Amino acid sequence: MSEEVTYDAAAEAEVTMGQSTPSGAGDAPALPQDGMGCHAGAAEMEAAARMAGKSEILDQYAADYPQGPHDKPQSMCPAFGSLRVGLRMRRVATVLSGSACCVYGLTFVSHFYGARRSVGYVPFNSETLVTGKLFEDIREAVHQMADPDRYDAIVVTNLCVPTASGVPLRLLPDEIDGVRIVGIDVPGFGIPTHAEAKDVLAGAMLKYAREEIEAGPVQAPASGKSDRPTVALLGEMFPADPMMIGAMLDPMGLAAGPVVPCREWRELYAALDCGVAAAIHPFYTAAMREFTAAGRPIVGSAPVGHDGTAAWLTGIGDAFGIASDKVAAAQNAFLPAIKGALSATPIKGTVTLSGYEGSELLVARLLIESGAEVPYVGTACPRTAQSNWDREWLEARGVKVQYRASLEDDCAAMEAIKPDLAIGTTPVVQKAKELGIPGLYFTNLISARPLMGPAGAGSLQQVVNAAIGNKDRMNSMREFFEGVGTGDTAGVWEGDPNLRPDFRAQHQKKLDKQARAAKAAEMI
Repeated sequence: MSEEVTYDAAAEAEVTMGQSTPSGAGDAPALPQDGMGCHAGAAEMEAAARMAGKSEILDQYAADYPQGPHDKPQSMCPAFGSLRVGLRMRRVATVLSGSACCVYGLTFVSHFYGARRSVGYVPFNSETLVTGKLFEDIREAVHQMADPDRYDAIVVTNLCVPTASGVPLRLLPDEIDGVRIVGIDVPGFGIPTHAEAKDVLAGAMLKYAREEIEAGPVQAPASGKSDRPTVALLGEMFPADPMMIGAMLDPMGLAAGPVVPCREWRELYAALDCGVAAAIHPFYTAAMREFTAAGRPIVGSAPVGHDGTAAWLTGIGDAFGIASDKVAAAQNAFLPAIKGALSATPIKGTVTLSGYEGSELLVARLLIESGAEVPYVGTACPRTAQSNWDREWLEARGVKVQYRASLEDDCAAMEAIKPDLAIGTTPVVQKAKELGIPGLYFTNLISARPLMGPAGAGSLQQVVNAAIGNKDRMNSMREFFEGVGTGDTAGVWEGDPNLRPDFRAQHQKKLDKQARAAKAAEMI
């Protein structure tokens, strides 16, 4: 056998592994151990969490957010979704419990996206984690923060390590001096996407608010109670979209209710007071469970494009039992304008679409009605009953809809189809541009535009047509950079790159050996 190739003395460093330490003599139970740092695999961390008493919540997550083809997040840390929801709410404080590196990354991203407020953090070490002192520190922190003059609620979030170690946020008090305490677990090994983590917190808040309503009178919304039946809107959307939806509901004698996730605690009460909940984003499973418990029916899809708007208004009318002539009046008031906007500047070209926001199917419908050919739509979110209308409409037009799409799925579709434009996540767009295919980042350039009604019908054509028109520019850039190398040989070299395939082969043998050992361990 050949000798192992080494580069430094790092392999000689002693590694200290976590061991079971008895808490007393005889058969006394062992203390939980800090053997599940953020370096551990998802399977090991989940097993540790179940041993630490988190089976019920993990089973609920598995039911609410089935993982599908890929079993790990491929977007940003899922906890960013719930963190973002809390940071966007007025008079709500957020506290994270997790590894310092994770907290640093999450706070950095939250401020990058304009949080403009502090994120609380309860630090820990191996001792405080395994002795239960971390929970005591969290409890002390929320007691110190619970100022009713500043906050309506405090959200405490367990990240991967505290969840795997069984830190019991459920034992925190429900409220302190009138400040509500909401504790949630958002581990990367239980929540597939940051979009679904938004639902974790939205659902927890709705559950708390529903129980408050059942217990007695609650605070009215700041804008007052609507004199019309309302439609609560599930899913973050462009600020103009709720107003456009409200305008389309007006001829039927209805009004748009709050958007969930809400911006203020009292809006939760108004949302639960709706007549119907509209699952604009169809993956808000926990939130829909609370609306169902409150006796509110759920309507899927959204008023997107001509066909989508017509069907959605009909579905809302049926849910409320509204006369067909009123539904027709609403449709006649807006459908001609939508059709005109769609045909004004048609999109001519083939587009592949992928993302992790949850609105991918809606955007695909809008692109198709605008004239584009869309053979593939990939979404990192799961298939739900509320997305069936959109899926069936797309499949009837020859579209391949891939739920729980992985990065590999999206790139393979883009490379096979060779579209005029690839809309997707950052790595998909990067890959497309390397191939000379124009690309648009879904989150910043597509989902940050109105989609509903006449405003949405004309919102995508300009940016999409402009991007498709950049094909010659992409080809020129590709020709200019031809020969500079790719991957680990990128750049301009005076001589040939030193590739050292023997190092690669040696490292691959290590990986193969580890994989065989892991497979053998599973069979024991």
